[in-house]
Amino acid sequence: MRIGPYLLPNDLFVAPMAGVTDRPFRQLCRSFGAGYAVSEMVTSRKELWHTLKTSRRADHAGEPGPVAVQIAGTEPAMMAEAARYNIDRGAQIIDINMGCPAKKVCSQWAGSALMQDEALALAIVEAVVAACAPRGVPVTLKMRTGWCAREKNALRIARAAESAGVRMVTVHGRTREQGYKGAAEHDTVAAVKAALRIPVVANGDIDSPARARAVLAATGADALMIGRAAQGRPWIFRETLHHLATGGHLVPPLVLEVRRALLTHLQDHYALYGEFTGVRSARKHIGWMVRALPGGEAFRARMNAIDNAAVQWQVVADFFEELADTHERLPEAPACARAAGGAVEAPTKP
Repeated sequence: MRIGPYLLPNDLFVAPMAGVTDRPFRQLCRSFGAGYAVSEMVTSRKELWHTLKTSRRADHAGEPGPVAVQIAGTEPAMMAEAARYNIDRGAQIIDINMGCPAKKVCSQWAGSALMQDEALALAIVEAVVAACAPRGVPVTLKMRTGWCAREKNALRIARAAESAGVRMVTVHGRTREQGYKGAAEHDTVAAVKAALRIPVVANGDIDSPARARAVLAATGADALMIGRAAQGRPWIFRETLHHLATGGHLVPPLVLEVRRALLTHLQDHYALYGEFTGVRSARKHIGWMVRALPGGEAFRARMNAIDNAAVQWQVVADFFEELADTHERLPEAPACARAAGGAVEAPTKP
């Protein structure tokens, strides 16, 4: 799997998710096997580039390449300038956001709202490609199947983007109208894949190794992008890689392995955000990790009352250490998230 000059280690990607896929989370997913990760979307509004929020989103310190930054906006010239600005700060791939369904984004005609105006969408693509090409930086595009069920225009936009020089297209199998409701459909992804020569990535409802295999078979996609299923379960990348390669299923990870990974993630998180913000924003990551574990709900309630980083880190350490006294491994994933058949194996590297 290549994006321009960059050869990726595998074809499983972390989806860019606002408020989630910061550098510590990307690093956590990579540690469990994700082959590629894109930043949270960064605004094209110049007056916001130097805000603390944007600087944190654009932080890639120590992150392995290629460094991919997603930009969002509505003006071709501003998007081109945002691309150049992020390249100057280390971006090696620029991703254009035409997939975000959030009202606060779409109300400004950014994100997936751009799919309603194909001329503007193409103008943005052309401007960003023109800004990146002299620097040798590939441009990718993430979008939805369309604005609504009556107007699924992903195929038209994908063809135009390819002609304009985009090097990879990712399609989330929902319309903007759906948000994250209902089921993702991948017939549109398959149609885009059949029509394009550049790599096409399937995204949406890929929540298990079995589902990953099914989506690959249905779409012929070059890669898969996993988003919400990685929240609290970053080892889904390792499990999926194993299943796609062997047809077998890994047993859940060791409790002590998850403990070590989460504690490292928390240290990275505090270092990026500082104590006041870090403790509060870490709560969701901790909550995702423990929600399906014995005593997890009570622990989440206790966690929400802690506002000190050292205390938070220690109570998480103690929770998993106590769990390890009675459980060597995490509980099995729900039956709906597992495929029938196939051997169940332990990870080769704990």
